Amino acid sequence: MTNQITELDNSVAECLQKYGIEHEVLHCEPDLADTAVFCEHYGYQLQHAANAIIVATKAEPVQFACCIVLATTKLDVNKKVRQIMDGKKVSFATPEQTRELTGMLIGGVTPFGLQQIPLYIDSAVMSQPQVIAGGGNRSTKVLLRPNEYLKLPNAQVIDGLAIPK
Repeated sequence: MTNQITELDNSVAECLQKYGIEHEVLHCEPDLADTAVFCEHYGYQLQHAANAIIVATKAEPVQFACCIVLATTKLDVNKKVRQIMDGKKVSFATPEQTRELTGMLIGGVTPFGLQQIPLYIDSAVMSQPQVIAGGGNRSTKVLLRPNEYLKLPNAQVIDGLAIPK
């Protein structure tokens, strides 16, 4: 894998470089950025795609976290994420909250550059030889070994963060 950083958003590229995250940039048509569509069109297996999902507590002050789960699973937001976030009611962040917090659109969200919030990674992600993550925009993805996530200072692996679809 290379440290190629062309065409990624500046904050994403800076984060990848700062933490020495080995990766490869994959390019895609913006209309094909949604995970299932991307994998089908570009010939990747869905179990090798990792979605970054922003969650938010419902009570003020709102707290956020970024959760990484395989595309073949769904985030256990009502039980596991709620438990991790101190029993507070939690839901998926709205597209508007996601955009305001990250500067990214759904389909391109990535944990790289979001070190101001917790990063929770489902343990199933770590068992994959490589995963495809968002590139911070809808025209790039990042291919990396899952252990590269652990170079981020806010990363924590969580058993049972996601459940099978």
